Amino acid sequence: MFVGLSAFPLTPLVDDQVDERAFARLVERLVDAGVDTITALGSTGSYAYLSRNERAVVAHRAVQTAGDVPVFVGIGALRTGHVLEHAEDAQAAGAQGLLLAPVSYQALTRDDVYRLFETVVQRSDVPVIVYDNPSTTRFTFDDDLYSAIARLDGIASIKIPGVPADEDAARKRVTQLRGLLPADVTIGVSGDPFAAAGLNAGCDAWYSVVGGTLPAVAVGLARSALEGNASEALRRSAELQPLWDCFAQYGSLRVMAAIAEHLGLVKPRSLPLPILGLDDAQRARLDVAFRLAESEGASKQ
Repeated sequence: MFVGLSAFPLTPLVDDQVDERAFARLVERLVDAGVDTITALGSTGSYAYLSRNERAVVAHRAVQTAGDVPVFVGIGALRTGHVLEHAEDAQAAGAQGLLLAPVSYQALTRDDVYRLFETVVQRSDVPVIVYDNPSTTRFTFDDDLYSAIARLDGIASIKIPGVPADEDAARKRVTQLRGLLPADVTIGVSGDPFAAAGLNAGCDAWYSVVGGTLPAVAVGLARSALEGNASEALRRSAELQPLWDCFAQYGSLRVMAAIAEHLGLVKPRSLPLPILGLDDAQRARLDVAFRLAESEGASKQ
């Protein structure tokens, strides 16, 4: 399961409540587009802002709507006890994998993070994905920690935060990681601007923000790379450069929420407060990204 395109949908809100109907529609789009897996309650799914009950509801709705498409569910939280509660709820909902980021307020040590993963895999019945997202968690994994955690029974995949832009350097990095990890632990690239380079360099999976809202675009890029058409994957990624530039300027969550709102997939002001999203002037600067989104949407009609 831990290969191919895993799409990360938004968890839209309306009047400060989870909009279950809009979320289900987002998941249905992913299924229709042919994504390989769906990851609910990733960073794009605003998991850190939701209560336990809200997260359980989202996990249940994701699995219920996805049908035969495997669903992974994010379980990150500040306290290990809360992580275990979210893991229990996700498994009860039918999740086939758990996505775990080492969330922190006080800075975490290497030993803190290793013990967190050790505890979770010992208490879980489904595989766990290591979520390395230093820009959000403020924790940076080193290769020794990757290797140690990957050898825990129950770890299925490591979501790395990107690869070098240079083709040879990217391939060297992925090969280096392969040598550190057990053969059954997959490597997934994240940071959507790095997706084509990462997949071309030998990553097994793409854990995708854009795939959660514009799945046809992501499926096309992923299939090109995974089928060995590296130049086509890079071409498709280059066409999305205006979107990648928006990600760099405003953050991928705010941009994808603005696009989903623009397309009418979710209600306005869909992000959890205090995140205000983009204002009118910022949205006006997303014109090229909006046109990309509209083109993608038209291709799915």
